[in-house]
Amino acid sequence: MTTRVLVADDEALVRGSFRLLVDSAPGLSAVGEAATGEEAVAISRRERPDVVLMDVRMPVMNGIEATRHICAAHPEVRVLIVTTFDLDEYVYGALRAGAAGFLLKDTPPPDLLKAIQVIAGGDALLAPTVTQRLIERYVAHVPPPKKLEITEREREVLVLIARGLSNHEIGAALHLSLGTVKTHVGRLLTKLDARTRVHLVIVAYEAGLVP
Repeated sequence: MTTRVLVADDEALVRGSFRLLVDSAPGLSAVGEAATGEEAVAISRRERPDVVLMDVRMPVMNGIEATRHICAAHPEVRVLIVTTFDLDEYVYGALRAGAAGFLLKDTPPPDLLKAIQVIAGGDALLAPTVTQRLIERYVAHVPPPKKLEITEREREVLVLIARGLSNHEIGAALHLSLGTVKTHVGRLLTKLDARTRVHLVIVAYEAGLVP
């Protein structure tokens, strides 16, 4: 099954480079290019790509607004933010809007391709050190969180998610089967009204579960 990818970036050279990279990879296919957030929303509505590579700073409509529109209208479309670390506040906003993860623009091509496959597979892409710095910087400006209504086991799973562990790694750490871990993750998403695994990371930091 081919993973269909939309490339959204206001720089033609970047769009072209990403598109060539995607089309050169087995199992991936570029279904379009967008130079503005508005175009990204329109093409997503028409093409329903599996993954959108989304820049943040674009004319007409920025990547945050585009992400919000796409995730609200088409939850099955996964958005991967591709930006520079200088744009912390924008990335945080995009994650809150429903993006499934983010990468830096200097990410090596093989890692970008792997990231697309991870996102398309329904998982989130977390770079733990970058995510921690990003979230710690902005959760300082939010009100104290309410008590999380979750079980102790769910709390343990949430902490490990926030530390960037995969489901397999969480299972090994807590001596749980993969199916049990997935069940806990699903319950956390429901209880905490989180769209994605990345959103769970934000919730964990906001609740002070991760130092």
